[in-house]
Amino acid sequence: MAEEFSTELKNGNILTPKGFKAGGIHSGVKRKRNDLGIIYCEKPAIAAAVYTLNKVVAAPITVTKATLKEAKKVQAVVVNSGNANACTGEQGILDAKAMQKLTAETFRIQEEHVAVASTGVIGELMPMDKIAAHIPQIDVGETEAHAKAFGEAILTTDTFAKSASFQTTIDGKTVTVAGAAKGSGMIEPNMGTMLAFITTDAVIDQAALDALLRSVVDRTFNNITVDGDTSTNDMVLVMASGFAGNETLTDEHPEWHKFADAFQQTCEVLAKQIARDGEGATKLIEVEVAGAKTDEEARKIAKAIVGSSLVKTAVYGADANWGRIIAAVGYSGADVNPDTIDLALGPIQLLKESKPLKFSEEEATEYLKNDTVHIYVHLHLGDGKAKAWGCDLTYDYVKINASYRT
Repeated sequence: MAEEFSTELKNGNILTPKGFKAGGIHSGVKRKRNDLGIIYCEKPAIAAAVYTLNKVVAAPITVTKATLKEAKKVQAVVVNSGNANACTGEQGILDAKAMQKLTAETFRIQEEHVAVASTGVIGELMPMDKIAAHIPQIDVGETEAHAKAFGEAILTTDTFAKSASFQTTIDGKTVTVAGAAKGSGMIEPNMGTMLAFITTDAVIDQAALDALLRSVVDRTFNNITVDGDTSTNDMVLVMASGFAGNETLTDEHPEWHKFADAFQQTCEVLAKQIARDGEGATKLIEVEVAGAKTDEEARKIAKAIVGSSLVKTAVYGADANWGRIIAAVGYSGADVNPDTIDLALGPIQLLKESKPLKFSEEEATEYLKNDTVHIYVHLHLGDGKAKAWGCDLTYDYVKINASYRT
């Protein structure tokens, strides 16, 4: 395991980094619970973002992508849930821009410093009367209650709000990274129907932040899957307020590794929370692959295993059917030697150099009843390694998605 240089803040939230406020409100887009939220920074924050790779892109993605490409700074993010504002044509663009403009007016900031995000049902026009009436009413503040109000506002079928925070020391200054996320269904690398907002008070170069975000997203959010579907609205956005007072961070800073670790840890915790909260899920599945020719080869295998419907249903049924795992290794597209594969289910060794080992079915069944299941694969081909996360596939997944719009 890589050395860690940051500490997790169990009571931290998206407002723990200095300079940020947030809030959420119920506007009526959804029948109940908050559905409209805002993150606000006391000054324009250095920003970077990555977006869905789906070729059908929602209006908020189009607007935010264009805005951030020019400004490279964000002072406020306005987010709604319950309506994706996707496949809504020119009116969708106008509505996203209206959300941007109204948020800018509310906080008296520049429109080009406002990002917009949406999540929910595709193909329905935004109820802009509700959105417009409630943006000015959102109470933004710095308390835990404000953070929770925002965290709830971005959820759809999620059963809980996702939050993480890590802290480190750079140039003798305390630097914090935190995040809030949503995601439960339509989750498939590269990113699924998920939104993640990362805040930090670090002083950092924009190009360095952008490069770090892309690298970390590739190792975390892009390595989770629930159901194989990629959404139209996915976004991971990071804002850096600069209030920590450290020397400007680049990858040449002597303590860059500390910030990179805090950033990686924050995103990994959020990614695992999303995987654990897969629609109808009862278990988190973590797959760790080592000994591949490259990290990318290891990643292919880890994603194939965690994305296999047969593996997911076996985990749900507590059935140690390791043939499904080895089959996923074989069809992953990665180079493997079928005679050198080790396979383990938690502490239970199943294969050694591709030869089946005797194990207790009862012990394996008991292990699979845990709420977190670890699958380990070693290929003995090189130094490549990767992790991927997913969840079991249950009857409730079908029930939830059969009635998503009702």
